[in-house]
Amino acid sequence: MQKQLLAKQSYVVLIFGIILYQDQFSTKLNSMNNKLANKEPKVKSNNHKQHNNKVMQVAKDLVAHFDSEVDQSIILSHAAHKPESNMTALEKMQLARTGISKQDLEKLKQTAGLDYDSLAKGLGVTKATLFSRKGTEKFSADLSEKIVSLADIYSYGYSVFDDVERFNAWMHRPNQALGGQPPYALIDNQFGREEVKDLIGRIEYGVYS
Repeated sequence: MQKQLLAKQSYVVLIFGIILYQDQFSTKLNSMNNKLANKEPKVKSNNHKQHNNKVMQVAKDLVAHFDSEVDQSIILSHAAHKPESNMTALEKMQLARTGISKQDLEKLKQTAGLDYDSLAKGLGVTKATLFSRKGTEKFSADLSEKIVSLADIYSYGYSVFDDVERFNAWMHRPNQALGGQPPYALIDNQFGREEVKDLIGRIEYGVYS
């Protein structure tokens, strides 16, 4: 995940650098042409201003595109400020200790395309437990830890697959690498979640498809 974010950042910086270089070259070329043609500098100034506006718009579009891709991997958006899969273990621990709110659980549920039955099964709790909180009310530290762990898997999967719907479908599809079981069937305990995350990592590096 971190490598992908750095790669995207480098791409934006590279494109922006090329645009700026083109802007500087165009400015020098216009200056030379104006001197040769003995034109008024006002014409050059207007053209330069228009070009700068185009440069800034392209740069803004690139940054917005990059930010939108990063935001797709942030599941618990009210509690987390960066993709869960890009957090350190200490940051995840602190997030769980602080507690995950019902509104963030709803965000996870909607993003992952889950209903309350499957969500309760994946977290190893009853539906009544999930219904026990509303809005900004937070769950216990133990349940919050499971929610963060589940969000971590989905965040990682979205960054690797680069497609929310495709990864959501993959989570419920039987997988030979998991003994024919769908990944979601294993995430109700720590060992299963680790196995699923390891498989996603293998996909990321091309070891398994």
